[in-house]
Amino acid sequence: MFSRPKKRDVPSRRLAGSETRSNESEMNTQFRRNRTLSGVQREAKNEAMSERGQVHHLTRKRRKVGSILLLVFAGIALLLLVITQLTARVVVAKSSTALTVAIDAQAYEKVINDYLGIHPASRFRFALDNNDLSDYAASVTPEVEKIAQSGAENVVDTHFTITFRKPIAGWQINGRQFYVDSKGIVFEKNYYETPTVQIIDESGVSPEQGSTVASARFLSFVGRVVALSQEGGLVVTEAILPSGTTRQLEIRIKDVRPLVKLSIDRGAGEQVEDTIRSLRYLTSIGQNPEYIDVRIGGRAVYL
Repeated sequence: MFSRPKKRDVPSRRLAGSETRSNESEMNTQFRRNRTLSGVQREAKNEAMSERGQVHHLTRKRRKVGSILLLVFAGIALLLLVITQLTARVVVAKSSTALTVAIDAQAYEKVINDYLGIHPASRFRFALDNNDLSDYAASVTPEVEKIAQSGAENVVDTHFTITFRKPIAGWQINGRQFYVDSKGIVFEKNYYETPTVQIIDESGVSPEQGSTVASARFLSFVGRVVALSQEGGLVVTEAILPSGTTRQLEIRIKDVRPLVKLSIDRGAGEQVEDTIRSLRYLTSIGQNPEYIDVRIGGRAVYL
């Protein structure tokens, strides 16, 4: 007795079609256009790099590392420059000339620190403008003529040297002592010897009006007269404010008898020149008057 063969679950024609489609999909996967062949890719990865390629690869790495190190060293150098040029603490080291009185270093250190606070960039030593610093200090402390950096002993401290104004005349009125230098700048704090020229006040003005009498213009005029007289060979010993006026000045000159009358409304240089010419003329003719009046330009009166 014969048994029937079992039926297949899937018809043969369908199996043949599926096998064909499977083979086609594999072929399409491996040989599709513009697609890297998997076998070739694995072979390229596993292939050893040539000697020339290794040299180029190492050269690129060296350049990259060298650039990074160069940037690091440049940053360190810049940081060191900033640190070494930064003024962290102000130190007033000395004065440019010999003084008879010790200076108040803390007061002037505060002035410099205030200036650096207004101009932060000036804390770098290379960016500090000494002239601008001197102008600021003179506006706050008139006795200061100049301030300049004088080096740094360490990274933190910056030393400054101060030049103070030297008085050529003084005047004490209403309990306050004023001084004036050769440029006519008025100040109160003196670090030098007391000047030999003192202003004698004979105006009779009450002490309440002392600040008006001791005006900056008047003291500036006295300073210019004394300085210009010294340049012309005359030594002023006294500057007298005569009675009844605050706009005139009388000066007494060493080894000269005449008292010279001047006016603050006329230039100091012109009046000093007229004084020198008048004294020379009087000496040449043998005259020795009591006073010379040069208050009016182009004419000198003597008696």
